[in-house]
Amino acid sequence: MRVAVYLPLLFPLLAALIARPAGERLPPRQATWLLTVGALVLAAGSTAVLGMLAITGLIRIPLLARLAHDHWSAHAAQSHDPAAFSTAVLAGLLLAVAAAMAGRLLWRRARALADCATEAACLPGRDQLVVVEDRAAEAYALPGRPGRIVVSTGMLEALDPAEREILLAHERAHLGHHHYLFVAFAQLAAAANPLLRPLADTVGYTVERWADESAAAATGSRERVARTIGKAAIAAKRTRARNRQPLFGFLGAAAARGVLDRLRPGGTGPVPRRVTALLAPRRRGHLLSSSALIVLLIATGLCAAEASHDLESLLELTKRAVSRG
Repeated sequence: MRVAVYLPLLFPLLAALIARPAGERLPPRQATWLLTVGALVLAAGSTAVLGMLAITGLIRIPLLARLAHDHWSAHAAQSHDPAAFSTAVLAGLLLAVAAAMAGRLLWRRARALADCATEAACLPGRDQLVVVEDRAAEAYALPGRPGRIVVSTGMLEALDPAEREILLAHERAHLGHHHYLFVAFAQLAAAANPLLRPLADTVGYTVERWADESAAAATGSRERVARTIGKAAIAAKRTRARNRQPLFGFLGAAAARGVLDRLRPGGTGPVPRRVTALLAPRRRGHLLSSSALIVLLIATGLCAAEASHDLESLLELTKRAVSRG
């Protein structure tokens, strides 16, 4: 196989460099769609290339050729495939690991969504909003049929009525736009190819930004949303909220990992970055970030198609070798 077919294995590295700038500079809805689709395409391309490289190793094994009733010539495959057998073996091992990791994550995410749906159905009352008695300031959304929004009394006490509306608008955006699916697909791609982890992490951030902007559009003030996020973060830190949310909370999943050390705008954590973005002028797009990622996706597709063509040509050559023999 030609060198170009190995490029889909390297493109995720470039995409990882683009991920955070894209997440910061693109409108959050556009960034979420682009990064999620990009992660899936890049994961599919790298997985496909690994599979095709593994096949070039399998067809060199004489025993398999005999079991296949001489449909191909193992000797011809060894003579004409430029890829080393060790490369094919390594590709097969990486493919097996990727399949195992993706399967494991798929199972865990399916169970998490099932648990969320069950918990949402078991919560008291029929309203979308459920208030729980808890001094810890917490708020999170549970996808299900119907989806529910859970808010603690500690969080309600920390916010004024207008800020509570912002919080509810944020959580409704998570449910209404099915943000859990974007996160799940991005994490699945990262499980299949760990190089895509920066894209999955950025999607986790952009869905929070998407919900922030939805809340700002619903309530009419991006500055008020920024203040509410900061106020809720301080309340969560003061009350030592445990952030039990399975998928989405008003402060985001990163808050559960203690990323509340710097709440001032311009900080490096997800919460201060969200505040900074809301206080800045609304972004309308960033051509360089989106174009670079789209180019990578197109190149991945072209390289995977080239790899498929090369493999098909190699298989045809091995079959002709059998017919001549």
